[in-house]
Amino acid sequence: MIKETLRFDERVVVITGAGGGFGRAHAFLFASRGATLVLNDNAIISNNNGQPKYLVDDVVNEITKAGFHAIANYEPIENGDKIIEAAMNAFGRIDILINNAGVTCNKPFNEMSDKDWEYVQSVNLHGAYKVTKAVWPIMQRQRYGRIINIVSAAGLYGSYGQANYSSAKMALHGFTLSLAREGYRYNIYCNCVSPYVALNYDASIKDKSVQVVKPEFLSPLLVFLTHENTRENGSHFEAGAGYIGKLRWERSQGSVFKSGETFTPGAVAAKWNEINDFNQSDYPTSALDNDWFRLLEKSVAMPSNNESIGELSFKGRVVIVTGAGGGLGRAYAKHFAKLGASVVVNDLGVLLRGRGANTQVADSVVEEIKSMGGIAVPSYDSVEEGEKIVETAIKNFGRVDVIINNAGILRDRSFARMTDTDWMMTYKVHLKGCYKVTKAAWPYMVKQKYGRIINITSAAGLFGNFGQSNYAAAKAGVIGLTNTLALEGKEHNITVNSIAPNAGTRMTATIMPQEMVELLKPEYTAPLISFLTHESCTATGGIYEVGSCWIARIRWQRSGGASFAINKLLYPESIATRWRDIINFEDGRDTYPTTIEESTAQMQVNLKNVDNSAENEEEKQVAKQEQKQEGNEENNISKIDTEALKKIVFNKEKFSYSERDVILYSLGVGITKKELSYVYENSPDFKVLPTFSTVPALDYFSKMNLSNILPIFTPETFIQTKHFMELKKIFEPKDVVVSKGKIVDIIKTKLGAVLVTAISTYDQDDNVICYNEFHHLLRHVDHYDNCPEKALESKMNNTVVIPKRKPDAIVKERTSEDQAILYRLSGEKNPLHVDPAMASIAGYNSPVLQNLCVLAISTLHVIQTFCYSDVASVKSIQADFVSHVFPGETLQTNMWQEGTKILFTVKALERDIVVISNAAIQLQGQAIAGLAMPDPEKSWLTVEGFKASKIFEKLKATLEATSGPERRLKTKQINAVFQFDVRNDKRESQTWYIDYKNGQGDIGIGKPTHSKPDLIIAARDEVIIDLASRKITGQKAYMQSKIKLKGNHALAMKLDSILAVTKPIIAKL
Repeated sequence: MIKETLRFDERVVVITGAGGGFGRAHAFLFASRGATLVLNDNAIISNNNGQPKYLVDDVVNEITKAGFHAIANYEPIENGDKIIEAAMNAFGRIDILINNAGVTCNKPFNEMSDKDWEYVQSVNLHGAYKVTKAVWPIMQRQRYGRIINIVSAAGLYGSYGQANYSSAKMALHGFTLSLAREGYRYNIYCNCVSPYVALNYDASIKDKSVQVVKPEFLSPLLVFLTHENTRENGSHFEAGAGYIGKLRWERSQGSVFKSGETFTPGAVAAKWNEINDFNQSDYPTSALDNDWFRLLEKSVAMPSNNESIGELSFKGRVVIVTGAGGGLGRAYAKHFAKLGASVVVNDLGVLLRGRGANTQVADSVVEEIKSMGGIAVPSYDSVEEGEKIVETAIKNFGRVDVIINNAGILRDRSFARMTDTDWMMTYKVHLKGCYKVTKAAWPYMVKQKYGRIINITSAAGLFGNFGQSNYAAAKAGVIGLTNTLALEGKEHNITVNSIAPNAGTRMTATIMPQEMVELLKPEYTAPLISFLTHESCTATGGIYEVGSCWIARIRWQRSGGASFAINKLLYPESIATRWRDIINFEDGRDTYPTTIEESTAQMQVNLKNVDNSAENEEEKQVAKQEQKQEGNEENNISKIDTEALKKIVFNKEKFSYSERDVILYSLGVGITKKELSYVYENSPDFKVLPTFSTVPALDYFSKMNLSNILPIFTPETFIQTKHFMELKKIFEPKDVVVSKGKIVDIIKTKLGAVLVTAISTYDQDDNVICYNEFHHLLRHVDHYDNCPEKALESKMNNTVVIPKRKPDAIVKERTSEDQAILYRLSGEKNPLHVDPAMASIAGYNSPVLQNLCVLAISTLHVIQTFCYSDVASVKSIQADFVSHVFPGETLQTNMWQEGTKILFTVKALERDIVVISNAAIQLQGQAIAGLAMPDPEKSWLTVEGFKASKIFEKLKATLEATSGPERRLKTKQINAVFQFDVRNDKRESQTWYIDYKNGQGDIGIGKPTHSKPDLIIAARDEVIIDLASRKITGQKAYMQSKIKLKGNHALAMKLDSILAVTKPIIAKL
């Protein structure tokens, strides 16, 4: 039986919709773990006597009879403030909120009424908002909170007859991810879960593919996610029938187009396959996860677009564009008119925040269209009166073929400051308005067997965004609506797609600098819109991102996840043990579901997952292995002749390696495609990690045939305790090297006899590349008292003393569960790293990660933190291996700078055990210059009141510590002069310059002295600090209006490397 280790004693949990189904199951599990419950549900049923009673009372009675704590609350979910008030009055705090309440009203879209729509929205979306809004300030004050929003597969993929429910549930996705961004600083973690369970209100859904499963398979996931030790935040999971998987967005590489007259819908059609090709993809988490400048530069450099498909005409088609008075809508309206369509230009003419009205806004666009020979009429109606907008189209043109639901407003506020008005106004325009216009046009499209609809969503809806929880919810809801309408529209030749544009408009101008707004022209997004709405295009249900003359498609990717036996109780602890499987997208088991049927396929497979094994069988096997191990230890006692071993002469051995071997090694130590310079041979700075030196050394070590020399030598009895390496030169990407080794000595330690071997590796000209020294504990070896305590020829006799102060830098990295297997392919073939039986003989519960792999990972942390990723900066490395690491554990490298050395330790966080101690890396070359600190007696660049002046002092100290040839090389590579105009909190201004164009470079105060600046950067004092410490990139700072640029904007891409100062150094300034 699994022990109940995840406890919720003294935690208060609020669960809405707790009268039955899910909520009931959640309540019982939380109660059994010690939580105090507030169970909300206003559903009423009849008791045995026919008298009405609240459904939730039965749940509370069962829980209290079992000796647990729970109270009932009967408020409607829309009264979220009263629910939270009752909880606070009863218990004085709230730690966890499960927004579980939900209703459906399932009807085909053609039959759905406004009442049906609002009923579902009020409970599923607005109810969740109201309860969360009420609990938010409480959790902020507590500095603690966990929130789960229950979403649905209907929102993720669409569900016939559930346009209202799909949109409301998907809206919770954007809402949750925005809250996760805002709540993180207050230790408030928010996640959403899409379950598959047997619920009464599913009975009327047309799609019967969902397998009926027990809600009890979902509750353990919620318990795990809301426990105080769980750090998952801003994530979305699917669960049901014993299966749990994680979702994330995957984006195709897409295609870039040449701006100008040839960027047409026909050009988009010509590259449609490329746009939808996911062979090269990324996984964005915000709108800033794209290099918009690079895309624009690529567009400018391109030749004309492919015009082979020719013009795609809209002659005879009627197009409605909402919010067409400016920005994107205006661009769309003019674009369609140019293609021959008759356009209804709809705009209420309100201000950005939704106030006022002005008919001239729509009229001006109509006049523009008419002046260019097009056909257009204005519509001044609100999108909340969508029927009037459609009536304008029918009255003037007799039909409606295309709808572009583009109208929008912004009411941006942090969630704590958001008002109900902010929430409802944003919802009414973006989501309800989208519904109302589409609902009014739907009967006409069904009747004419033709329709094309584009719903404008946003990156905020996809990824969430700070201060935009209302906007993110509404825009995510648009995606849910799109998904269902795409399903219902298929049989009527109606296509529906979502577009997330990145363009400069009056809305985005509030959060982006004007220069960027001008570069990201709305016109660059229009060709995708017109292609998707052309009669030749049948694509439907897609999500596309567009901007900077670039178009890509976005889809769901789901991890392979974890499956649990359906005939046994599922415990939160069982989920914890499989968590890395659940969130692992890199093991080749990922899927790309697009429908409920595809999504539930894994769950249906798991219905056959039955576990008939006895509960204690594993314990019996462990006992047998322990007895076997004890017997081996009693029998394997041996003696060795140390002096004879030291006299053995070993032959030289050649070792050939290629770029493939270098890449395989990098992958084995956890490097991903994010570090292309280590894993891509065509990268301009393709490089080899210094710890790769152990690869030829290990190959040589395996050829020393120690099993013929030592009386008892087997892999499981041979454990490395220390390592030292010295680098004389960096390794080439491919080469043939020669190694020669020797036995240095056998020494006695507290652990036992330790074999010290040394292996030197040379290039073909007999120049030393590196030296590796291995210290291995010889288990089961007796009679070594005559051995020395130190090997005199060893290079590891220097003692490393770790400082008692806090680390100067800390890096955490989770290893992969398959990492030992992958690293093993680089030469360390000891079977205890892959074979459970061999690991058991050696005394481990499971195979362990190679010590040298752990050392390589921590070395990379030092290189990234102190050496600007320069592999040539490492002169030597030494480390003591004091404990093992299991693949999948999280490593924490603590680092201290002492002179030109970086001292470090490594800890396995899950077990809180130090695994590497007394470790040090001796730096050399440019890294030492990077450690140079300003001379306090020569503070020429320091200006009182400006923290940024310390950065320029540091950069100057680094430059002066750099050799002349290296300085000349840097000016040749950068070839630019930068001027920084900095303003502090007192509104004082000061200027510095960095000249990497003239002579050997220079850094000074005031304006540049040798030539005019190529780029002027204006920023606040603290922003310069953030740029230097890489808390923010130059691109993100620019897009967030934290810096202003004047001059050659392309040079902004070099700011990150220009200002780079390591975080530990900044801490000392």
